[in-house]
Amino acid sequence: MEDELQRAMADLDEDETLRLVEERILAGYSSVEIIESCRRGVEIVGEKYSDSHYYLSDLIMSEEILKEVMQALEPHIPINNSLNGVSIVMGTIEGDIHDLGKNIIIYLLRSSGFQVHDLGVDVRPERFIQAVSETKASILGISVLLSFCIGSIKKVVDLLVDAGLRDQVKVVIGGYPVNQQVKEFTGADFYANDVTEALRIYRQILELDEGMSKRF
Repeated sequence: MEDELQRAMADLDEDETLRLVEERILAGYSSVEIIESCRRGVEIVGEKYSDSHYYLSDLIMSEEILKEVMQALEPHIPINNSLNGVSIVMGTIEGDIHDLGKNIIIYLLRSSGFQVHDLGVDVRPERFIQAVSETKASILGISVLLSFCIGSIKKVVDLLVDAGLRDQVKVVIGGYPVNQQVKEFTGADFYANDVTEALRIYRQILELDEGMSKRF
């Protein structure tokens, strides 16, 4: 069955998108399910922009609609305060200014109780290392959309090794161009291409950390 919410977002129909969001909230859909439908709609907008069917203004509008969706969802997301000790550093790698996917996952992680330090976009590899050292973060999330920026992610991992921090932090990379080959090239621990998979990975890391703690 076609996803009406995804289609409304792809069509840049703001009123219909927000109406369907409210409808799904009342129907008991999770925030992750709703945001993932909207994210796929934004992805279609991006494809249409690449094919010259949409303009830059349309791309910007899709992101603005998605921000409204997240605002509508916020009062309905239960806040979990049990993870206050779990710290994550996250940012978009140097040379890349795309932050939509990063902002979505940060929003959901914070709602789940994770403490997230957002470094923003176009973040130098050295800044990631500095942030991990300062915050004692156990997870480092790096977002990338532009394929030519992948080499800078490898530099981040190499610098973690040089700084003696590699064993203390799990590296998660996310974005359209990442896959198993990119994970192996960069030396990252995990990769994700969508919100649902990213959340599963972060929770998996948390469970692994808790398991190790109980053994010692």
